[in-house]
Amino acid sequence: MKLLVIGAHSGDFVWRAAGTIAKAREEGAETLVVALSYGERGESGELWKEDPKRSVESVKVIRHEQAQRAADALDTPIQFLDWGDYPMLLTDARVEQLTNLIGDFEPTVILTHSERDPFNPDHPLAFQAVQRARLLSSGAGVPSAFKNIDPPVWYSFEPHQPELCGFVPDTFIDITSVMDQKRAAMACMGAQTYLRDYYAELASRRANHARRISGQKQIQFAEAYQRQVPRVTGSIF
Repeated sequence: MKLLVIGAHSGDFVWRAAGTIAKAREEGAETLVVALSYGERGESGELWKEDPKRSVESVKVIRHEQAQRAADALDTPIQFLDWGDYPMLLTDARVEQLTNLIGDFEPTVILTHSERDPFNPDHPLAFQAVQRARLLSSGAGVPSAFKNIDPPVWYSFEPHQPELCGFVPDTFIDITSVMDQKRAAMACMGAQTYLRDYYAELASRRANHARRISGQKQIQFAEAYQRQVPRVTGSIF
């Protein structure tokens, strides 16, 4: 079991998938978080308010430290690609970098952004990068010429405003047993403190949906996902 979480910015994994990462670690899975950028321009508002004269590089340093502490709270490695944000640019070299990363890690499951997000130009681009890199790593050329891995299962995690992003959740992960770890990770993200209460409330609300769907009354906190590829199984059960 290998879980790869790819966020456009260094805080995305915390808000949208921290519970799932902690749950995967609890179950013995290997995990890796990849931050395509630090979110230094578009997602560090509180840092810029504190000191409008600070440099972009100094914001990157702070965001790196915050995300690293959050990853440590979840017991997961994290890699920072520093692609830049607002706007993030997708080049052939960057697709190749991500393709090689996926090929080296060989994930069972990939989590990333939704295909659409009218409020954030970097999130759909991250989706496109993952879509291309996943296809190249699992189906490029012939085995004798290119390394090919088994196609990873692929989910989009919940965007901030799902109803405007075409996000239709079809998978709910019970994160009740690891919600304290998610709270600890969120507490590390000092550049976006305003999101902590929102995502704690969202986890509670998604748990309500999960309980009604499944009848599993023990679920108190959950994270929602939309599967991007069909499920293949030997039984309807």
